[in-house]
Amino acid sequence: MLSRTADHLYWMARYIERAENVARMLDVNYRMSMVPQADGGVDAGWGATLSINGLEEAFRAKRAEATMDAVLDFMVFDTTNPSSIMNCLRAARENAHAVRGTITSEMWETTNDTWLKMREYPRWKLAGSEIGEFFEWVKFRSHLSRGVTVGTMVRDEALHFLRLGTFLERADATARFIDVKYHMLVDAAAPPDAAADYYQWSALLRSVSAFEVYRKVYRDLITPVKVTELLILNDRMPRSLRRSMVEVYENLLAVSNYRSRETERRAGELQASLKFGRIEDVFARGLHEYLTQFIVRVNDLGNRISNDFLVPMAAS
Repeated sequence: MLSRTADHLYWMARYIERAENVARMLDVNYRMSMVPQADGGVDAGWGATLSINGLEEAFRAKRAEATMDAVLDFMVFDTTNPSSIMNCLRAARENAHAVRGTITSEMWETTNDTWLKMREYPRWKLAGSEIGEFFEWVKFRSHLSRGVTVGTMVRDEALHFLRLGTFLERADATARFIDVKYHMLVDAAAPPDAAADYYQWSALLRSVSAFEVYRKVYRDLITPVKVTELLILNDRMPRSLRRSMVEVYENLLAVSNYRSRETERRAGELQASLKFGRIEDVFARGLHEYLTQFIVRVNDLGNRISNDFLVPMAAS
């Protein structure tokens, strides 16, 4: 496969997954802002959303305070923010357009229709009761895109690059999400409140579609350690770090070439560490340190994949 074609497929999938992940981050912040928190807790949550995406400096250059309305507008509609939902869906559509001859007509129509609807979405709706419906719409369109991809694409290199982009993006986003949200909840200064505590951890699980999975796996009270174990080490959890890296490694092997041996080794080493890892060891090392190192290794894989397969200097 031509490197330029692989590049468009890979980034199309990453941008669709990124739009969904941004919607999930914003959704959980919105849900948590509805429950009692310590003074400044709500604004801290919106500020953390910027920090998790490395966008705090860009946001501060345009807006003074990280209020809910300001962060929502910046993360959803702002065309100067490369990680806004608007820009992600636009970039996904542009990459899909560049490879219309490679993807199926159903994939193109789905991606194009998503962009057309997003382009016409009125900003005022984010200030009303429809905010939750918007986040669900973004997630649904991402689910639809993946379903159409798996249901219509031939099992060849094109599909493998699409899947590679999806799960590498997911691994990075899930790790960042766990890191910020875990410490915000555990370190919260608000007085103990069993109901609020349960709601916030439930909201975190629901934000990554893990609430029902948690109930099936543990069948007991929601605890921080078990939530973290599910999202990091559980192979049956679709958005866990372990499941994401299994998919990255398998799809990487499927497109391997003479240049990619070291990339394969590093991906295999990372997914093996998740397969045989224990949550006790993760916390003994320090959760923040563990996740920070994981993100570094995932970004290294992304750079290596670009060098091994894609157009040089591909933009993220």
